[in-house]
Amino acid sequence: MDDAMYPNPTREIANKRKELAPEPMAAFKAFSKAVFAPGALDAQTKQIIAVAVAHVTQCPYCIKGHTEAAVRAGATDQQIMEAIWVAAEMRAGGAFAHSALALQTLDHVHAKDHS
Repeated sequence: MDDAMYPNPTREIANKRKELAPEPMAAFKAFSKAVFAPGALDAQTKQIIAVAVAHVTQCPYCIKGHTEAAVRAGATDQQIMEAIWVAAEMRAGGAFAHSALALQTLDHVHAKDHS
């Protein structure tokens, strides 16, 4: 049995996805192509954003694929790492911001205890 947490992407896996659901697969490919086409943002910027988002969503395949695509689009190692730090700060910022909900709940619980 293979001990890998995630299987290596293979042609067989890609073919199986297409075989089992050809229409959604074609739609996803078309969507991805449209999203990453140059527009108001150039391809390099889109790939750097994708690297950052991939770290927040924690998709190892996306991290690898979009890091490679970002480099091919001209991104530097420093740009990629800086984007990852932005993603880390945003993820931490979400936890920090949501602490207001816990603090509000604590106030409510303690208010009930004193009534």
